[in-house]
Amino acid sequence: MSWQPEIDELDYRRKLSLEMGGAEKVQRHKNAGKLTVRERIEGIADPGSFNEIGGLAGSGQYDAQGKILGVTPSNLVIGRALLDNRPVVLMGDDFTVRGGANDGAVGEKLLYAERMAGDLRLPVVRLVDGTGGGGSVRNIETKGHTLIPTMKVWQHVVENMTIVPVVSLALGSVAGMGAARVAASHYSVMVKETSQLFNAGPPVVARIGQNVTKNELGGSQIHTRNGVVDDEVSSEAEAFEHARRFLSYLPSSVFETAPRGPLPQTEQDQEWLLGAIPRDSRSVYKIRPIVQSLVDEGSFFEIGKRWGKALVTGLARIDGWPVAVLASDPYHYGGGWDRATAEKLVRFVDMAQAFQLPVVNLVDIAGFQIGVEAEKSGVMRAGVRALAAVYQATVPWCSIILRRAYGVAAAAHQHMGRHNFRYAWPSANWGSLPIEGGLEVAYKAEIEGADDPQRKRDEIEQRIRSLTSPFRSAEAFVIEDIIDPRETRRRLVEFANLAAKLREPGHKTFGLRP
Repeated sequence: MSWQPEIDELDYRRKLSLEMGGAEKVQRHKNAGKLTVRERIEGIADPGSFNEIGGLAGSGQYDAQGKILGVTPSNLVIGRALLDNRPVVLMGDDFTVRGGANDGAVGEKLLYAERMAGDLRLPVVRLVDGTGGGGSVRNIETKGHTLIPTMKVWQHVVENMTIVPVVSLALGSVAGMGAARVAASHYSVMVKETSQLFNAGPPVVARIGQNVTKNELGGSQIHTRNGVVDDEVSSEAEAFEHARRFLSYLPSSVFETAPRGPLPQTEQDQEWLLGAIPRDSRSVYKIRPIVQSLVDEGSFFEIGKRWGKALVTGLARIDGWPVAVLASDPYHYGGGWDRATAEKLVRFVDMAQAFQLPVVNLVDIAGFQIGVEAEKSGVMRAGVRALAAVYQATVPWCSIILRRAYGVAAAAHQHMGRHNFRYAWPSANWGSLPIEGGLEVAYKAEIEGADDPQRKRDEIEQRIRSLTSPFRSAEAFVIEDIIDPRETRRRLVEFANLAAKLREPGHKTFGLRP
């Protein structure tokens, strides 16, 4: 006698799970401009590569004889898949089943998926749309008691960030633990107008007198500018593409090194770099074209563009090798660091250290932000933490000083206790503070005692400036090399190839920070 009846029931149950929350709820979900969890998985994974785990989990309904009448599937879909032929652990919330809130199976499935990623050393991709494993008020009546907040999964969430790349895409309204899962990532994305993220939604916030829409409370225009989420995109398809591209620069775990990509077929024009930095120190310039010229063509993938704007961060390739890029942006406070910029550097350098990505740092730092508001923000605390992150890093590091390097913030341009590559352009200048800020203090008596104080000040400034040429510093071996900007790409290619051999896979630890 065969087991065909059980196979038939298995097929029936699988069919029910694919119906998600039912035709009406699925249609309502799609009318809101969102893909279903099944469509999302098809959209991000290589065709036919998704191997679902726990697809039968859910809440069954039975007649008096124990015959199945229906199943409400678990609202978390998990499994293994391929992204650009790379194995990953993929998990997605199903908003059509109880709005993505916790049901009896979600917590265990979430735990299983995160633990599987860490144990198999596979990247994690989360498609978040709901509370994603948290509880709900309805659970109180169902269970007959309340629960003390615990998150058994969080041990694995935290551990995974030290082991494997973690990507989270916020694809709807995510709150509570769902919001926390998005933030607990190496890379996160929100979809403009469609995604929102908050600790508690508008109905709860209304109780404290704030009547706002979901977008006003937690839209992408908020969280991609405060650093909670890295990037904002216009569609779910674009979010999937960003996730795939981010992962392409990284190894599958810290126990591997990132693979070399395709070698560039042509070299970009470097001639224009000779005039890229204005002679007038008060003039700004665009840093992103410089970055794009120095890395392999089309390879720069910027991360966190809308926050910590004095620092541009992103992944790129140089001669095919993945690198982490830091670059000062003089368009924002002249490249001076505010608190957000310092925090952005810490997070990015930590990721580079965890996954052994050599760092290329294009330096034009005016120092920490100054003034009353800067002091109130606690910029020094954040800045010192940034210094600690740089000085705890052991990855290969190359700094190119484009223009200014002033103050304590500039001391974070590289770890001075070990060998690093470092070059300066002829446009570079440096010091403990800019001349403009120190003349009146250092030469106060001489200036005030002169018959013409302004003329005396100008004479002193001219005399001091004659000593600030980078060539004077090169004579004293303060700077190792001054190079023609057009040679920078060649120097970086050498760095990337030498650094590739120095990458040391393994679990990284970080020391105490101020």
